[in-house]
Amino acid sequence: MSEKQRLSEISWKKWGPYVSNREWGLVREDYSENGDAWKYTTHDTAESKAYRWGEEGICGICDDLQQLVFSIGFWNKKDKMVKERFFGLTNGQGNHGEDVKEYFYYLDSTPTHSYMKMLYKYPQNAFPYEDLLKTNAERSKEEPEYELIDTGIFDQNEYFDLFIEYAKESESDILVKLTIVNKSQNEAPIVILPALWFRNTWKWGYDNYKPELNSEDAQHIVINHKSIEIKHLYAKQSLKTLFCDNETNCEKLYHSPNESRYCKDGINDFVINGNSQAVNPQGNGTKASFFIDEMLKAGESRVFEFRMTDKESEEPFADFETVFELRKKEADEFYAEIQKGIESEDEKLVQRQAFAGMLWNKMFYHYNVEKWLKGDPAEVPPPKSREKIRNFEWKHLNNEHIISMPDKWEYPWYATWDLAFHTISFSLIDPDFAKYQLKLFLFEWYMHPNGQLPAYEWNFSDVNPPVHAWAVFRVFKIDEYIKGKPDLEFLESAFQKLLMNFTWWVNKKDSNGNNIFEGGFLGLDNIGVFDRNIRLPNGEQLEQSDGTSWMAMFALNMMRIALELALYNKVYEEMAMKFFEHFLSIANSLDNMGDENFSLWDQEDEFFYDAISSSDGNHMYLRLRTIVGLIPMFAVEVIDDEMIEKLPNFKKRMKWVLENKPELASLVSRWEVKGQDSKHLLSLLRGHRLKRLLKRMLNPEEFLSEYGIRALSKEYEKNPYTLNLNGADYSVKYTPAESDSGLFGGNSNWRGPIWFPINFLIIESLQRFFFYYSPDFLVEYPSGSGNYSNLDQIADSLSKRLSKIFLKDENEKRPVNGQYERFQTDPDFKDYILFYEYFHGDNGRGVGASHQTGWTGLIAKILQPRFSKKEMAESETEMPGEVKG
Repeated sequence: MSEKQRLSEISWKKWGPYVSNREWGLVREDYSENGDAWKYTTHDTAESKAYRWGEEGICGICDDLQQLVFSIGFWNKKDKMVKERFFGLTNGQGNHGEDVKEYFYYLDSTPTHSYMKMLYKYPQNAFPYEDLLKTNAERSKEEPEYELIDTGIFDQNEYFDLFIEYAKESESDILVKLTIVNKSQNEAPIVILPALWFRNTWKWGYDNYKPELNSEDAQHIVINHKSIEIKHLYAKQSLKTLFCDNETNCEKLYHSPNESRYCKDGINDFVINGNSQAVNPQGNGTKASFFIDEMLKAGESRVFEFRMTDKESEEPFADFETVFELRKKEADEFYAEIQKGIESEDEKLVQRQAFAGMLWNKMFYHYNVEKWLKGDPAEVPPPKSREKIRNFEWKHLNNEHIISMPDKWEYPWYATWDLAFHTISFSLIDPDFAKYQLKLFLFEWYMHPNGQLPAYEWNFSDVNPPVHAWAVFRVFKIDEYIKGKPDLEFLESAFQKLLMNFTWWVNKKDSNGNNIFEGGFLGLDNIGVFDRNIRLPNGEQLEQSDGTSWMAMFALNMMRIALELALYNKVYEEMAMKFFEHFLSIANSLDNMGDENFSLWDQEDEFFYDAISSSDGNHMYLRLRTIVGLIPMFAVEVIDDEMIEKLPNFKKRMKWVLENKPELASLVSRWEVKGQDSKHLLSLLRGHRLKRLLKRMLNPEEFLSEYGIRALSKEYEKNPYTLNLNGADYSVKYTPAESDSGLFGGNSNWRGPIWFPINFLIIESLQRFFFYYSPDFLVEYPSGSGNYSNLDQIADSLSKRLSKIFLKDENEKRPVNGQYERFQTDPDFKDYILFYEYFHGDNGRGVGASHQTGWTGLIAKILQPRFSKKEMAESETEMPGEVKG
């Protein structure tokens, strides 16, 4: 069976890399009085505390309900603890916020996880926990982060490369290969702990069923669980087995009696301290591990093999290599088909690792807010204060699914607008998973009864850009192209729920009923002058051009979905018309605010700005040039006459609106003017405004970087923007990488760097405009160069700039790897790719979360060849808006 065939069988996804890289320091594990999640559970207490909502591990796998977890721990005989989880700094410990301080790389995975591979680089000397904490604490926000490589721990190559591979023989038969390479010039010891444990579901007072692990011989751990099909873990060699229970060591953490004699940290205590009393001599428990103690010679490579299976066997490793080679071959065949048309081997490498990062960042996410607020029957009730700390308005929320995470260490919780971008790349390799993810957040146990989508667990009520409808239609079209038929059931069901979300936005975020939308930071981490979540002191209102633009985009997305559905069901023509008028009203509001018809388009600067409206009706521009002013580009749709002729009711009603409300249509839409091939444009921008925005955007002294579009004009590097409001001074400076400010909790990271989601939407919007305007619409590119390009050529060039971040340059270096020569030239580092959260606005180096292959995984889509004109003629699937580098 090929990987493509397996994709249709959900059972092949029963097991996967669904284990978090960090469960400590999370909101859902926080039962404190003050809501300080980072301090309630910590890295150092994690080895002794049984979690409530999930599990963590290194290169871990589990079933889709996370009942049973497999992961591997390591000890170099010098560390203070077994390496069972990745170390990093909390938000308060890092000079630039939370930050993982380990080097690990996701190298490969198929969509069903029939084959997976990752690499962890484990130092042979004592891990510099205290050095990392102390030095980062001493650094200011103007200084760079102190990274693991800065400690010198890799200088003499005194580390192990740990390659972990998985191959499934069947849905319930999983082979594990661990390859350890001693990279140093000296022999070095290592202890390996392949561990199994059950997530603790028995102590909370709902189901007292307690499964068990036990050992029959030195190569075999038996799994006894009523609903887990896998019953055996085999090791190829005879080994010592260790058992304890996945129970909190209350005596160690809280100085109170233990409920279990052999606690969660029992194996760690045995390995580190030789405490034989910490593990169960009877050979049973809810946590178990093989114990492997090895000495590797200089440069030696050693392979260890394990098998989790539903079959009892006397020779479990007889077909081990055969299965592994077959699954690797199938993975290569699967991606060879995906990557047809990509000629560069380096592009293939980057794209495949991007897909791997996205697939490895799937995670079992469990959070029931009502139970979290009230506490569990068998546990001490949480403090009353928690009922008002956070998320108390989301008692309906009950999540227990496999979800695509932004980054399983820095963001091991979903972010809804991030996820929308994830699905675009996922749709290339597993469109069913992409559709499932989008539908999930529209279900009643996610979406609030009022129609709001949950943002993220730190504050489900926060406001993110409404890009869900955009993603739904994009994924629908990609899925249609791949499968040759439209999934109308998916599109229609999503549309119905999105209606509720649109209504929430209109009722909640348009405070004055003027179609100007405000409130919340809209996902841009307070890019502007002051915190968008706060109330201004004298009742002033921040009128956000990006909030209004996002809603115009949302309206057009809904209109386009309705038009598509109307081709099959005429009822949807009325809905398409509703959103057509909604868009015109929202678009009109950008130029006609209040009685004075104040416009968010500044005629003097020819740019869109946020504005402050006072209670007396006066308005003041915040003349700060950020990507907020570019977001109006995203509200663009192109529809041809052929579709309109198929929808006579829509055509009739549209004609009436255009004849009776000409002030709306003529202002923004150019609907009455046909472009090439009888196409009509709906946009917030007429041709002139588009060109004026692009003049700013494509200026290297402002937004245009060698590596994409910056979030803030570079002009403010030497001349910071300043504002005095009600006696308070506000200032914004261009910072190309990490934030240098503690404002907004340090989240001012949009003030200069390059972010993939916004760049992706810019590229897609340019392609849509090109689809309407034709090649004759030319823009100076770059601004001031005297050279002119059409919009499609500019979009293609911007794609190439983003791709340059990851690809080798003429000196065989990757900008993403930044200033570290070792990462640029060492054969054991240079071709392993990290997909960062965002990128330095001037040199392209990676910044922020280092494994955020979520929205940065869009590089996989950017590197994918565009469909040919013939394919486009046969299917309207991707044009306009088909992004390609």
